[in-house]
Amino acid sequence: MALLKSLFPFSFGCAGNVVKLIISILIYIVIGVIGGIIIGFLAGIAYVGWLFAIIGGLLDLYCVIGIILAILNFLKIV
Repeated sequence: MALLKSLFPFSFGCAGNVVKLIISILIYIVIGVIGGIIIGFLAGIAYVGWLFAIIGGLLDLYCVIGIILAILNFLKIV
């Protein structure tokens, strides 16, 4: 559990508080959007574009897992 708290710091501060839940979800959405825009530009590079596409997929996966953990923490399941 300590590893999850270190990897997803915004997900574990919203137990029972709706405002903190919404803020943490918005943080993950903003991270995904800004990262997607930056990686979208970098994916156009000819020989390393595939690498940035993989990194973009991992970033999106990180954001989805962070949102799920925030919701589970809000519901006091985790």
